[in-house]
Amino acid sequence: MAKVSTVFLMYHELEVHGHALCQSEPGYVRYVLRAGDFEAQMRSLQQSAWGGVSVSSALQYSVPRQVAITFDDGCETDLLAAAPILARLGFGATFYVTAGFVGTPGYLTAAQLRELSDAGFEIGCHSMTHNYLTDLDRAGLHREIVDARQNLENIIGKAVEHFSCPGGRWSRDVALTVQRAGYRSLANSEIRSNSSSTDSFALGRIAVMRNLDLPEFMRACRGESLWRLKAADTLRRRTRKLLGNRLYDRVRQTVLGLTTGD
Repeated sequence: MAKVSTVFLMYHELEVHGHALCQSEPGYVRYVLRAGDFEAQMRSLQQSAWGGVSVSSALQYSVPRQVAITFDDGCETDLLAAAPILARLGFGATFYVTAGFVGTPGYLTAAQLRELSDAGFEIGCHSMTHNYLTDLDRAGLHREIVDARQNLENIIGKAVEHFSCPGGRWSRDVALTVQRAGYRSLANSEIRSNSSSTDSFALGRIAVMRNLDLPEFMRACRGESLWRLKAADTLRRRTRKLLGNRLYDRVRQTVLGLTTGD
């Protein structure tokens, strides 16, 4: 029997008419999809006889022709836009929530987070304050990984078993901390599909960008064009390692601002 390989998709905020975005800087907006575009992607999956599942379901690697659908940050549109679309199509998903953002403008309130969880969607943790974990000491990691999980579990009354790293920044020390905290997996943003041979504390994900067209989206879901995405990602990672997180982000924001006219 052939080994099942599954692509994990990474989404962020959805753009909804009349609803202000959580952030407006170019580096953020390029990850924001229009709600209509997200629905078109999900319908394209369904029409191609593909399914969308949570991280827990995907980690079983028992069903081909499915993708793991994940959202980072815990934006209010997770409940207002993404969840209804997914529910209509019978898709599952994991929503990685930044615990410290709960109740702040543009993000899920505690009541909305419980509603999302009670609707059957899986809640994961995306840290406490969205700090880059590779920049933190032991106490900082404990707050972002352990305390954040406890906060979310207190809100939804269920176990939070999966963690995703802000900005995709991770290290073996970070992964070990996540594992020791009792999570079942850690997701980063390295470009690859996952299988039963993948370390569950080094899960790759594919960021779905605003300008991705449907044919390319489906190729990515099938794992057919990942080499092209991976080449660009490798260059970014090498540049980031050379410059460091803070300088890299400043340079990136400047370049994106110039290219978008901001």
